Amino acid sequence: MLFTSDNWAGVHPKIMDAMIAANEGPVPAYGADELTQSVINQFTEMFGKKVEVAFVATGSAANSIALAAMLPPFGAVFCHEHAHIQIDECGAPEFFTGGAKVLPLAGEGGKLTPAILEEGMRIYTPAMAHRVLPKAVSLTQGTEAGTVYTIDEIRALTAKARELGLYVHMDGARFANAAAHLGASPKEIVTDTGVDILTLGGTKNGCMVAEAIIVLNEALSEHLVWRQKRAGQGFSKNRFLAAQWKAYFEDDLWLKLGAHANAMATRLAEGISAAGFELVNETQINEVFPILPDAVVEGLKEKGAAFYDWVQPGDSYDGKLRRLVTSYQTSEKEVEAFLTALKALA
Repeated sequence: MLFTSDNWAGVHPKIMDAMIAANEGPVPAYGADELTQSVINQFTEMFGKKVEVAFVATGSAANSIALAAMLPPFGAVFCHEHAHIQIDECGAPEFFTGGAKVLPLAGEGGKLTPAILEEGMRIYTPAMAHRVLPKAVSLTQGTEAGTVYTIDEIRALTAKARELGLYVHMDGARFANAAAHLGASPKEIVTDTGVDILTLGGTKNGCMVAEAIIVLNEALSEHLVWRQKRAGQGFSKNRFLAAQWKAYFEDDLWLKLGAHANAMATRLAEGISAAGFELVNETQINEVFPILPDAVVEGLKEKGAAFYDWVQPGDSYDGKLRRLVTSYQTSEKEVEAFLTALKALA
């Protein structure tokens, strides 16, 4: 009964096989190989426009390099107060940008709104040398609260960002789960809504080391390869990163894996609610947030369940909020075993 993190899941066999197949013979290094170029072309097709792509190893590197392309050292990026770049990047955005600030904003269900963004900008308007200069807003899709921005919500936020002179970054660590929930294409979610840079994650959804910086705003792509190299993310054997993406997108594997994880989370949420426990936020992707008493948590863990306590800024749950995450490997049997154990403790 493993519900700790989708990072714990292994590599999907089709993706592992693709990496093994890519191991045949020598090919040009540092992304000059045919496989890498074919994947970049595939990204261009998916997003409906020419994009610049940098393949990196971690989400922290992807987010931080992307933000460095948007922010001067005296700049700042707005984000939700629970966003990964604020809570879980160990200061990497500040480091890679040379000192730019991350400005957290509160919002229901892990989301920002145009009104929240406008209010956040108010203290920095007009610009003055005593304060940082906000230049971007970062949206997480799906959010750290297990919710998903609708296409209309993203479009409204990007319109407000343009009005305020801000670039838009999208942290897509669980982008596949969000796309599966929306039933929409990357072009519809990202390109058509006006996002400037997407950091696209595959590692949480069946890949081994697959994160990509997708730059849609040509004005931000000029120094991308230098930023990538300076960050120690220029891979000589890039074919092994590209091979993962090739397999990931083939026959919509990425969406199938994301949809399965979502379905397991939905079943988990339904069962927890039926057992009489409160859920925080609607379960839209593969994260479930129940309020569970300590005694119930102890009982579940004694029966072999694994998940995390979830205390975040502004915690109003007295430390009783828990996070359960499903993955493409989560089975119905595993979910039902958890729910059976929970009902016995209710």
